[in-house]
Amino acid sequence: MRKRALPIVLAALVAIVAARATTGSGGSTGPVGATVVRPVDGDTIRVEAGGRSFSVRLLGIDTPETHRPGTPVECGGVEASANMARLARAGERVTLEPDPTQDRVDRYGRLLAYVRLHDGTLVEDAQLAGGWATVYVYGDHPVRRYGQFVRDQAAARQAGRGVWRECGGDFHSSRG
Repeated sequence: MRKRALPIVLAALVAIVAARATTGSGGSTGPVGATVVRPVDGDTIRVEAGGRSFSVRLLGIDTPETHRPGTPVECGGVEASANMARLARAGERVTLEPDPTQDRVDRYGRLLAYVRLHDGTLVEDAQLAGGWATVYVYGDHPVRRYGQFVRDQAAARQAGRGVWRECGGDFHSSRG
């Protein structure tokens, strides 16, 4: 029983620390400024905010895997990660925007947020428009920006960009 409770307690503690570090004065849960430490893969970045470093999982998208244990690098994963590295460069200021329809932290302790670049670009839109991401709905609860994300994905598919071109639209096939 103790072995099963430990991961739950640790995840809860991470969630509390992350929520405190990313809330504004007065406990607001609105947009928060952060600095990119490094991109992790096509849908995750590491940021620093409030003097702490956090992993941020971008809301509403999924990209091919490059780092999941026991999973081979998936077709388009390297390119999706490279596109993220071009978009969210280390040292760049970004804004993290929570979605009130979604959890604040996932089961791995990552913050869940939209990521907006200093020029106003939403990173999720850019990954979808480039064809390096697909729309992702967790637990039958679509994100607030779902409609726009579906339009971005449809445009990339129609134009044959990214994974739609390189992998026939199969976002989770082996690199082969």
